[in-house]
Amino acid sequence: MTTHGTAAASGQAAQPVAGTLEDWARRKPDEVALVDGERTMTWGRWNQDADRLASALRARGLGPGDIVVVRTHIRIEWSVVASALAKIGCSLLGMNWRLTPAETRHVLNNSRASAIICDDQDPSALLEVFEGQVLKAAVSLDVEAAGFDRYEALIGTQGEHFLSAGDPPLVIYTSGTTGLPKGVVMARNASPITVEYLLDVRGTRSAGEQDVFLVTMPMHHGSGPGQMWAALRAGCKTIVLRRFDPVEVLELIERHRVTHWTGVPTMYRRLAALPAETFRRYDVSSLCNLTVGAAPVSDGLKQWIIENLGDCLSEGYGSTETGMITRMPPEMQRVKPGSSGRPYRHVQIEIRDEDGRVLPVGETGEIWAWTPVSIDRYLNASPLDSETRDARGFFRTGDMGRLDADGYLYISDRAKDMIIAGGVNIYPAEIEHALQAHPAVADAAVIGIPDEEMGERVLAFCELKPGRQTTPDELLTHCSQTLASYKRPREIRVVDELPRNTVGKLLKRDLRAPFWKNKDRMV
Repeated sequence: MTTHGTAAASGQAAQPVAGTLEDWARRKPDEVALVDGERTMTWGRWNQDADRLASALRARGLGPGDIVVVRTHIRIEWSVVASALAKIGCSLLGMNWRLTPAETRHVLNNSRASAIICDDQDPSALLEVFEGQVLKAAVSLDVEAAGFDRYEALIGTQGEHFLSAGDPPLVIYTSGTTGLPKGVVMARNASPITVEYLLDVRGTRSAGEQDVFLVTMPMHHGSGPGQMWAALRAGCKTIVLRRFDPVEVLELIERHRVTHWTGVPTMYRRLAALPAETFRRYDVSSLCNLTVGAAPVSDGLKQWIIENLGDCLSEGYGSTETGMITRMPPEMQRVKPGSSGRPYRHVQIEIRDEDGRVLPVGETGEIWAWTPVSIDRYLNASPLDSETRDARGFFRTGDMGRLDADGYLYISDRAKDMIIAGGVNIYPAEIEHALQAHPAVADAAVIGIPDEEMGERVLAFCELKPGRQTTPDELLTHCSQTLASYKRPREIRVVDELPRNTVGKLLKRDLRAPFWKNKDRMV
């Protein structure tokens, strides 16, 4: 069989791997596989376009070992690009389309990527990012732009036929809690333990050909690609929604009889906020597999989901660096309220005190986890130190929690600094770095404060240098040059002095206290 990087020879009798795009294209070429608004794509056309794109990219020198940045919305073409990269053995680096040129430059430099594929309305704005970069290809999906190949031209010519072994290796960038984003290569080793673990994780999304997936999670997050590929393996139709809208979600569920949907708590909150008469207009009875994750979920919201969307809600806990750690299945939501579930197969959890000692059942401490796919280093970086990953391979999550006698995990607090707004991780260190670059700013502290819709929003405090003046509006304008819109503070307060302890360490807990005093930060 021909796999990554090799075209299938004419007349060759090789058969595609079951559950791959090539397999479904052979078995049901004329059946609709993807729906994006009013646009549809069959399995056969998907495979044809992926073959042609793979040929064009390989002609430009791309192949095994190359990393390709894919910076797009949730759309049909993402799936074609991903499949093309799988065919020629490239890795897919999912990039947030909202990143500024400066942030994009960092990812390109740090990852040593070989190509970029984007759907920016003005790709030329990225040209400055390419200075000093050795890129084999730059592709624009929607518009003509100097320095870019047009996607339509690449799939408009005949190409070779390829057989792939499955999905492309995935690279996701995350900041952790220490500033600039770092790349995580999602593990693909084929050890028996890893295979069993991944089968257990994938089993929570088990589906048959008759099922329909709705994908609203972004493609620069592990969840979005994971859902797309779960649907592909099962031969399911997939509906994609570029921008989340609660009414449109209900319309799509009813129109396409959606069975599987994963959302972040903010998405579910926006559904719950709709007028009751609006919600009742739609038939959502087809749903049989709902998942919520990426941020803590209140018991009240879980109850609303179960009562209004169906008693089929699963919850997941994990991280980009570790993969999934625990799962809370539908049948346990009422039995273990407030829990994030039990560990997946082969996952181990330890609750440790500040000195690293393992605590007894029921006691709260810091969560350390061992999974078969935990990273030992970030992309192109040195091995993680013992403060992050110990000698036994346990990863420090930064979250606080406890285990009960049945092995169920209860998370009591998140990493002390990380902000989660609308299910998206926002890292204060990155914002503080941007603010500190302003000539008038001596120091900055960024915290998350309660927000009814998003869970949290970003608030920044700035201490100015002696004799210097600036305003919150000027600082917000300054941030817009280097930070994506979702990272920018919603409010900046200029203060005389930031709170510090006797050794000068910033006391963020003192800044947070007035906002969280009478609130549950997990909601």
